[in-house]
Amino acid sequence: MNLLRKASYVSALAIVFSFTYQCSSSKVETSQFESSTTFKVEPIVFQEWYAGLKVGGTGINVFVPVVNKSDDIVIDSIYFRNLKGKLVQKNDKYVAILKSNSPNYTFTIAEKSNDYPFDLSQSECAISFIENGETKYYKTTNLNEVAGTYYENGPPSINDATSSTVVAFTEEDKE
Repeated sequence: MNLLRKASYVSALAIVFSFTYQCSSSKVETSQFESSTTFKVEPIVFQEWYAGLKVGGTGINVFVPVVNKSDDIVIDSIYFRNLKGKLVQKNDKYVAILKSNSPNYTFTIAEKSNDYPFDLSQSECAISFIENGETKYYKTTNLNEVAGTYYENGPPSINDATSSTVVAFTEEDKE
């Protein structure tokens, strides 16, 4: 009888703890988007790409001009069209290459995975940044699409100097 009583206490405690501590979700609540930031994100330019090699695949190049950013802020990643990519600073812009897992030779929007943290429309993106040691998210709809590009020798690389001459540029870059 004593063993049964102990088992019922343990069961009751387990139920109380299950209600007290809810499972955390990897989803980021929409209310957690920053309404404003100390830096300015100018119009984002993106272009779809596809590679000539069979295993090259497809994806999106994203160019994020950020101005008035203080040194204590780290621009981290971008979430766009169900893809995520690391933003790397190149001159006065941040660049990300978002590679799709689609086997198609033309770009198709990826299915949203279970661990993708946002519900964004196709004309929205989220930028993650770190400020004072805390990861924050900023959502924008200020996006401009330019003509896609074809990479004959395989998918682009942010670190490859030759690929940067092929990707899109804005009117300001021409001057």
